Amino acid sequence: MRIERLGPDDLDRVAAAEGLFDDAVDTGTTRAFLADDAHHLLLAVEDSSSAGFVTGVELLHPDKPGPEMFLYELGVDEAFRGRGIGRALVEALAALAWERGCYGMWVLTDEDNAAAMATYRAGGGRREPESVMFVWDRPDAAPPGRSR
Repeated sequence: MRIERLGPDDLDRVAAAEGLFDDAVDTGTTRAFLADDAHHLLLAVEDSSSAGFVTGVELLHPDKPGPEMFLYELGVDEAFRGRGIGRALVEALAALAWERGCYGMWVLTDEDNAAAMATYRAGGGRREPESVMFVWDRPDAAPPGRSR
């Protein structure tokens, strides 16, 4: 298994890996994501198959010492689960974060997502015990992956 960092010339590779994502891949959004130097998409490839991916976004804030990496999404194809691919992707994103000067990395997940919790722990993450997430949905649009 190898992990590859995709860039602006890899639109076709993202489209070919569409089954790994929650929803259909949008060409315009993909193009913008890959063109932004602070957005990262790492693809795990095994035997020429797209086995999994992780995306990260570097965030800046005026009172922080530099960028931090937000692990936006992690996905591993069902046929490749249980092989350490998710952990390897998380570790690769963390290594990229340190290489790019990020002072930390973070992710949100659901309490009942045992696979994600185990993967993030195995990848070196520690749980923040008192975090709570709030979301805002645009009133005139269904959020991605959910219907109104």
